Amino acid sequence: MVKIVDYKERISSDGKPFMALILQGGVEIIESATGRMYATARKTSMVSSFDEPTCKMLIGQDIPGTIEKVECDPYEYTNPTTGEVTVLEERWEYIPEASAVEAFNNQDVMQTV
Repeated sequence: MVKIVDYKERISSDGKPFMALILQGGVEIIESATGRMYATARKTSMVSSFDEPTCKMLIGQDIPGTIEKVECDPYEYTNPTTGEVTVLEERWEYIPEASAVEAFNNQDVMQTV
């Protein structure tokens, strides 16, 4: 399961605004490069057709699936803390469980709007 934890307004390539849902997976314990353990969670965003009030209402909603690392075309990423630019060839993406889309669509999510 992943959870909708936030939303952001984004601008499409043709200049039109849209809302993206921010999804977060469960807690994972990872070993750092220095050998110390830390807790983290995978995050990604997903395009939506919702308006802001609907996105706000969806925060906290669970969605069946996982967030997985997938290969993609190379792109530059600038670390906001250090300013270091890195070329990446992978990204985190939401992967629905088998029939998860159907199961989610059958939930009574929109009745609370």
